[in-house]
Amino acid sequence: MRVVVSAGGTGGHIYPALAIIDKIKEMDKNSEILYIGTTDRMEATIVPKTGINYIGIEMKGLNRKAILKNFKVLSIYLKAKKKIKKVLLDFKPDIVLGVGGYITLPVIEVATKLKIKTFIHEQNSIPGLSNKILSRKVDKIGVSLEDSIKYFDPKKTVFTGNPRSEEVIKAKPLIKSKYGLSVNKKLVLIVMGSLGSMTINQKLKEIIPLFNKCKYEVLFVTGKNYYDEYKKIPNIPSNVKIVPYLDDMLSVMKRTDLMVTRAGASTIAEITAIGIPSILIPSPYVTHNHQYKNALVLEKKKAAIIIEEKDLEGNLLIKTIDEVLNDPQKYDIMKKNSENLGIKNSSSKIYEIIKELVNEG
Repeated sequence: MRVVVSAGGTGGHIYPALAIIDKIKEMDKNSEILYIGTTDRMEATIVPKTGINYIGIEMKGLNRKAILKNFKVLSIYLKAKKKIKKVLLDFKPDIVLGVGGYITLPVIEVATKLKIKTFIHEQNSIPGLSNKILSRKVDKIGVSLEDSIKYFDPKKTVFTGNPRSEEVIKAKPLIKSKYGLSVNKKLVLIVMGSLGSMTINQKLKEIIPLFNKCKYEVLFVTGKNYYDEYKKIPNIPSNVKIVPYLDDMLSVMKRTDLMVTRAGASTIAEITAIGIPSILIPSPYVTHNHQYKNALVLEKKKAAIIIEEKDLEGNLLIKTIDEVLNDPQKYDIMKKNSENLGIKNSSSKIYEIIKELVNEG
């Protein structure tokens, strides 16, 4: 099977795409994969390191504030389509997959015009602009959240879950001593996405000293750009460990009792796959406020508690953590409800859809 995969911009698109690729390679040893991404976003660094054949195409998203700049965006878009057409004609894929980000728009559009089978995956509760446009043209659509089906043609839309779910299930649990953590204490993991959050980091500088009286341990991931600021804090409690980044995030999650995090689609998939109770602080800076809507799905099912960024302060955060960890009944209900929301075989479901489409010819 020859497969082109396109996804870009954020880890929320890239890592699910890589999970799908891993499943294809696992199930079809002879498969050939080509990844099409941008020249200047995260995927241009992350994907080549995995050994996957990568082609970068210059592409920009629409500028919603300076409309006149979109004339340049349109020019770049048309050039991108020409390059993509040549790439697809040379590679001759059996199927083209779009897993999110504006780069998927020209890739999937060209693929449909060339009559190549196509599949797109929507991670968030509210579809992005690219997937809204492409949904009318593609052969099949996968969604992470069941509520998202209503935005697409139900005849060709499948509730697959998010491909990251299988990745976290496969991960080996962390040996806690790696980060100086105790085996017999509960662990609260605080992480605000792969890049961190400037606003949350500013608030946590004031909150961290307040953990000194807590019985649990806290592992806080700042994001690489913010780590140096925490070296200046003189009174970091001994039960708080601070790191810039975790390259073994999924292993750490396997040892986590409660997670304080954003509500990106991949994060939601990971925490529900293994049933971690969570306090979700949705990013208010994303299109259509989709992180809040992602989080609401979990809160309504009593699997998570939402704290809006504007309301975050030390006493509220610690009070909420204590309410969950110190109430075994509440904790068990949240854990069970979280796990009930998880789809544990998402990549496998997507692989079966891909194989079926390819066999249809």
